[in-house]
Amino acid sequence: MRIAMVGTGYVGLVSGTCFSEFGWDVTCVDKDEAKIARLQAGEVPIYEPGLTSLVRNNGAGGRLSFTTELAEAVADADAVFIAVGTPSRRGDGHADLSYVFDAAREIAAALTGYTVVVTKSTVPVGSSREVERVIREARPDADFDVVSNPEFLREGSAIGDFMRPDRVVIGADGERAREQMRQLYRPLFLIETPMIFTSLETAELIKYAANSFLATKITFINEFADLCENVGANIQDVAKGIGLDGRIGGKFLHAGPGYGGSCFPKDTLAVVRSATDAGSPLTIVERVIQVNDERKDRMADKIVAACGGSVEGKTIAVLGVTFKPNTDDMRDAPSLAIIPRLQEQGATIRAFDPAGMAEANTLLPDVEWCKDAFTAMTGADALAILTEWNEFRALNLERVKKTLRAPVLVDLRNIYEPREMAARGFYYNSIGRPAVRPEGASVNPVRTASR
Repeated sequence: MRIAMVGTGYVGLVSGTCFSEFGWDVTCVDKDEAKIARLQAGEVPIYEPGLTSLVRNNGAGGRLSFTTELAEAVADADAVFIAVGTPSRRGDGHADLSYVFDAAREIAAALTGYTVVVTKSTVPVGSSREVERVIREARPDADFDVVSNPEFLREGSAIGDFMRPDRVVIGADGERAREQMRQLYRPLFLIETPMIFTSLETAELIKYAANSFLATKITFINEFADLCENVGANIQDVAKGIGLDGRIGGKFLHAGPGYGGSCFPKDTLAVVRSATDAGSPLTIVERVIQVNDERKDRMADKIVAACGGSVEGKTIAVLGVTFKPNTDDMRDAPSLAIIPRLQEQGATIRAFDPAGMAEANTLLPDVEWCKDAFTAMTGADALAILTEWNEFRALNLERVKKTLRAPVLVDLRNIYEPREMAARGFYYNSIGRPAVRPEGASVNPVRTASR
């Protein structure tokens, strides 16, 4: 089977590469000539563990190629995937579908023979019907079906998610299209992957419902973390206690600075706008968006409080700026709200991230980017961990204490244990757990540190 993947962003590149790993012939298409040239040379423009080797291996095997020529790729394809961006539309929060419809028009002109045109991009309910209308209007003679096949890839573990998914959702009207998709995903039948066949509208809504529920779960545990801090409880124990209930489950119950990334922020906003237009407001999701936005500012306030109530003239070391580990994605990362707020209050920021600094440098001005974690800490008045990269999970704490001007650590990912940190002489603040200080200490050292 031959596949054309229109769009080489995160979803398109990962999906196209994994389909080629299944053994299909895949051509990935993008208008960005520089990006295509890099991919043709085996250079992957995004950070995703394992992706570079798959791109190179399948390219060498002749199963994966890259081009700017959409017509050539589509003409011979049995399936054409639309995997272009659907960012929030400026001004109203609706998903911007202009790239999707532009792609549909170009695809229409190149269709030859029966083809399934698959919307892989996250699109509001009704969008696949509109894609069908656009193609039909341009090519009344074309033999095609439109299918909705939403993606459920997590950045940092996307290859595993594609190759061993929880489920595959396929929205299609006719048996001919369903059978084509069964053949496309045939390798997953061998591991008994659940295949859910639905209408186009249902498939589109499954994606939005899934992301909205996960965003709600994150926000729920974050609000309970605040309550834990106020009453002296431990959010990690609360999360474990409720997560062992099979009806709830333990995933996405990790308290932190709020969700970010390429999906949850824009998808929750888009589904809220669509639901309002349909006369069925999603008030829970509306509140989730509001609470998550407010939380990021409160995390900056938490760092200020740990520094004695003021960061004026102080240096804060920040470890991790991407929205999650194992990605270089900075989209809606909590750091984009936290760091500027600290700077507005007079702090100097020295930061390190294993993969995100190149992109972050364009988004966070006046930050001193450092070559490693300990360089960032050198002479800093406090340390804040914003992203839980593995290399931050087992820092040499004695060295950390000696490197910092004062032993103040604000852990927004709950990597360390409060009692251990107090025993090691740290003033330690985390999320949803009581703040601790060294035994016998009473005054925050940042307040009185000699400048």
